[in-house]
Amino acid sequence: MQHVTILGSTGSIGVSTLDVIARHPDRYRVYALTAQNRVEELAAQCEQFRPSIAVVGSAEAAQKLESMLRQQGLQTDVAYGTAALCQVASAPECDCVMAAIVGAAGLAPTLAAARAGKKVLLANKEALVMSGPLLMEAVAASGATLMPIDSEHNAIFQCMPAAYHGQDQRSPSQHGIEKILLTASGGPFLHRDINTLDQVTCAEAIAHPKWVMGRKISVDSATMMNKGLEVIEAHWLFGVPASQIEVVIHPQSVVHSMVSYVDGSVLAQLGNPDMRTPIAHAMAYPERIDSGVAPIDLIKIAQLTFQHPDLVRFPCLKLAYDALQAGGSAPAIMNAANEIAVQAFLDGRIGFRVIDQLIARVMAALPSGPVMDIESVFEQDQRARDIANSFI
Repeated sequence: MQHVTILGSTGSIGVSTLDVIARHPDRYRVYALTAQNRVEELAAQCEQFRPSIAVVGSAEAAQKLESMLRQQGLQTDVAYGTAALCQVASAPECDCVMAAIVGAAGLAPTLAAARAGKKVLLANKEALVMSGPLLMEAVAASGATLMPIDSEHNAIFQCMPAAYHGQDQRSPSQHGIEKILLTASGGPFLHRDINTLDQVTCAEAIAHPKWVMGRKISVDSATMMNKGLEVIEAHWLFGVPASQIEVVIHPQSVVHSMVSYVDGSVLAQLGNPDMRTPIAHAMAYPERIDSGVAPIDLIKIAQLTFQHPDLVRFPCLKLAYDALQAGGSAPAIMNAANEIAVQAFLDGRIGFRVIDQLIARVMAALPSGPVMDIESVFEQDQRARDIANSFI
């Protein structure tokens, strides 16, 4: 029986994780659930899964949640704030942590889980983008297990040699790895007239053709910043340099990623676009369990296509490669600027094509510095946010 903490349980990844857990009550029990401010949804989850503790973002939300839980006759403890998130992520009663809080807010509890030696199911890109060295060092020092949840990175994990899954990875060439092929759907604007992208509305940007995701990550997919973050994430997860990570547009979203080997072989992982597949794989690894996802019908799909990304259409992808090449705090600066830019777009304060321009200006204005500790990361993160807001 694994006791699971879900950081971000009311988001799409959290809901899918609970769906997998509900299918296997003999294997998993929920220890803690957390959400920022979706109190009603969290209360309903607590009623179904009976966690020991629930964590929210503020004292006001905690008071409201506790009142609702007591009315339901539930004894679930209620806490709030970053310290409480770190506590439930590192608690002795917890075996496995689903790190699914979007954005920089997920960094501290994810690091806490890694330092406590937990099995960390990583759905939060920013933990590696902002502080890749810190997270990988914490995993190595504590003996934690780090399992990627992004469908692309989970696919790469499945296509890698078994010996490559440990933390003491040798260089890719010693394992016969030529490159990683990271697939991307291309988002909703793959074929839209590039001269009309400055007219994109919020509703159009969040209408992803294949995946059901939150608003922020949907916009990231539309700009392909999401794929840029995944390039940085793949670098840290698999020890592969940027020069050996290639992004490939694959609109059908059936091939989730591939690994190319020096002998000419290319291994791919295929499946329907449903996050329950990588979640179930990571939770049960090295076993396989039912995820609730139907197998793909290749005859019905009939055709799989691939193409190179257009960096004029998707400049955010190049910005991510630039940040990875620069190293240090450059990825954290880029990520912070992107979070501010995307929120400003969602709020109607800037246009769609201003997102990449704003990120580029912040990266030019704030030089990269060393990543020494989490405090230095957050300092650079805040400086980038301040500069981005001043530009807006």
